Amino acid sequence: MYELDMLLHGAQALLNQPMALLLALFGVTLGIIIGALPGLTATMGVAILLPFTFGMDPLSGLLMISGVFFGGIYGGSVTAILLKIPGTPAAAATAIDGFELTKKGQAGIALGTATFSSFLGGTASVFVLIFLAPVLARFALEFSASESFALAVFGLSIIASISGVSVIKGLISGFLGLLLATVGLDPMGGFPRYTGGYTELFNVPFIPVMIGLFAAAEAFKSLEDPQVRAGMAAALDRIIPPWHMFRRQLGNIARSSGLGIVIGMIPGAGADIAAFVAYNEAKRFSKTPENYGKGELGAVAACESGANGCTGGALLTMLTLGIPGDAVTAVMLGALTLQGLQPGPLLFKDHADLVFTLFAGMLVCYVFMLVVGLGSLRFMGRILQMPKSVLTPCILALCIVGTYAINNSMFDIWIMLAAGVVGYFMQKWDFPASPVVLALIMGPMAEANFRRALSLSGGSYDFLYTRPITAVLLTIAILTLMLPLLRRLWAQRSSGGPSTINPAAGSRRMGTPE
Repeated sequence: MYELDMLLHGAQALLNQPMALLLALFGVTLGIIIGALPGLTATMGVAILLPFTFGMDPLSGLLMISGVFFGGIYGGSVTAILLKIPGTPAAAATAIDGFELTKKGQAGIALGTATFSSFLGGTASVFVLIFLAPVLARFALEFSASESFALAVFGLSIIASISGVSVIKGLISGFLGLLLATVGLDPMGGFPRYTGGYTELFNVPFIPVMIGLFAAAEAFKSLEDPQVRAGMAAALDRIIPPWHMFRRQLGNIARSSGLGIVIGMIPGAGADIAAFVAYNEAKRFSKTPENYGKGELGAVAACESGANGCTGGALLTMLTLGIPGDAVTAVMLGALTLQGLQPGPLLFKDHADLVFTLFAGMLVCYVFMLVVGLGSLRFMGRILQMPKSVLTPCILALCIVGTYAINNSMFDIWIMLAAGVVGYFMQKWDFPASPVVLALIMGPMAEANFRRALSLSGGSYDFLYTRPITAVLLTIAILTLMLPLLRRLWAQRSSGGPSTINPAAGSRRMGTPE
């Protein structure tokens, strides 16, 4: 097979370039650190290192920023699981069950599962990138504005699955997120909306809001109970999950990785969307969906394999079509151009040796990520030994520094603190924060693509049902949104009628406590 022969040739060429391997290891390590720090995203890490690739040989430069990309997506899960601080937007989905596992004393197993799932999802995406690029690229071309709108609506329908004890409260949280998503510049006209004259609000400060809702809110809540985190320090005695436990997640990981790869190919989508979609599908296929949100290992495996599966999908469309799948690959597109390489079909024709050596290097990057990740987890876990009286100020300081580092803006810090106060009261009143984050991600994507599709169709709404992919996605979205209601009706029917079922208990079975 041509691809396999070229990959083996590329691996041999890579072994003759030790400096490229060292830079790949450096990139992965730096990416994990950047991903673990709230506010410092993989996009920022790649952008910071981009000027340093000038003057390097193409392989070394591209492998270094690929390592930052892969490590950054995985690194966000570490603080999400240990402290409920999502280092990256994608890790917000991991935090839902990951932190619950930490509170149960299973932080080590959760971190180990996240590491292996990230490795398997990312490695699978690179193999797809190598062997199925032409086929998947043709499928991705079918996604126009209407399909992207339908995908965003499907993403919003997941709110019903992550709504917590009460689906109604989850929908209210999602509606709040959609309202916040309308703040900023109009996606079609470009004029400011609901900004109050503040130029800082021209773009929705998504990451400060996310840090506030998850991390700052958790810190404020911990002030009520300044006791030491007793028993958590021993949670990292075992990091590698038992085989009988991990084996049950292999089908979940394979499905989530596939979802991540396909979503990564769609321009405008990214690891955050892939993680939430993978979470929803894992819950849908689970035999015990009622455990999701209470500390389900399958949720961590799904989110991390989905998010890391997205990396290969995003690189696929960038390399074969010149269309970046997400913000990170948009920056990497600049790195290719900086090296004098033009993404597209001619890249594989004129620079096949370089491309397949790069692919081999990407597989090595994921091996480095596995080794560095597992090797650093015990050190990361020492933060569980700290008393809350020390840990809480550190969390707040990390939130402030991470938020300020995004735009060097004090305004973002005030947004983060305000979101933290709102998140604190949401926790007190059992309103889940995840739907707010999901709506902030999906809302702008849904609005922009709906209005674009409406403009392309001349004001006709027929694109909602005449385009097959759009119609299928919207149908699935409606079914997903109705699923909690259907489950409740089925539970009532199975138990003999509404008089024999506790509504609160029924709601709890269908939701996922935050």
